[in-house]
Amino acid sequence: MRRGRFAMTGALHAVTLVVDMPITKIDALDVIAFAADGGVEDAGTARPRVWLAPHAWAEVEIPKFADPPPFAIDVYSDVSGEVAWAQARRLHDALERLGWDVEPPRAGVR
Repeated sequence: MRRGRFAMTGALHAVTLVVDMPITKIDALDVIAFAADGGVEDAGTARPRVWLAPHAWAEVEIPKFADPPPFAIDVYSDVSGEVAWAQARRLHDALERLGWDVEPPRAGVR
């Protein structure tokens, strides 16, 4: 299967960052893209993402129906949990340097 710039290899490994601030999904993606020195891919679709590295990307999950924050940044890798973890840690540090209050990464598999 091919998705975006890289061929996907199979199972997805996920690490979640939680941010407690009010923001729109597109604004959050723009800040993530800035922090990652990248761009938002598939903006305006149901699954926009920011590529962080080959085989690693971030997606944003905003609460539905006007629920208050927090919101989640899910960092995925189709290679390994270690790749997802390393990219989540890198993104966490970059967002904190920009002034965001981000909870430490939480590992999970999707």
